[in-house]
Amino acid sequence: MDPAHKRRHNHPARHLRVCGKVRKASTMIIQTIHMKSVTAEGQGTLSVFEASRDVPFDIKRIYYIHGAPQGTQRGGHAHKALRQVLWCPYGSILIRLDDGHEKSEVLLDDPAKGLIVEHNIWREMIWQQENSVLCVAADSYYEAADYIRDYDEFLKTVQAKG
Repeated sequence: MDPAHKRRHNHPARHLRVCGKVRKASTMIIQTIHMKSVTAEGQGTLSVFEASRDVPFDIKRIYYIHGAPQGTQRGGHAHKALRQVLWCPYGSILIRLDDGHEKSEVLLDDPAKGLIVEHNIWREMIWQQENSVLCVAADSYYEAADYIRDYDEFLKTVQAKG
């Protein structure tokens, strides 16, 4: 694994409404949010984020992936226009990001931590713990034509944009 894949990004930066963290590497912006959480003694914790307040877009679709064994790798694609926030309410999932110039990793292992993934970012998700749950809120409805599923095509698209 190349050294860029080994970096984790937990650096303080500017804030969204709720403890947002933004890190701009040479070209890629990594933005995490920390959800508001309220704990009721003996009753657990409620964590929340709101569209257009805590994430920089409206939400049109929510889905989740569950029941995957440890070591499962999913993703392996980018989106032309879609923007997402990813969070892991249970378990631990490593998110690998690639903007065609730089690679980075973010570990989702806190149910109150979210990761905003912009368009034209190649993503791979690796289950670090069996039965982890990955939730995704997207800014648009499913559209197969929005996916770039071939890495070489992704690189050509990114290079064409500058």
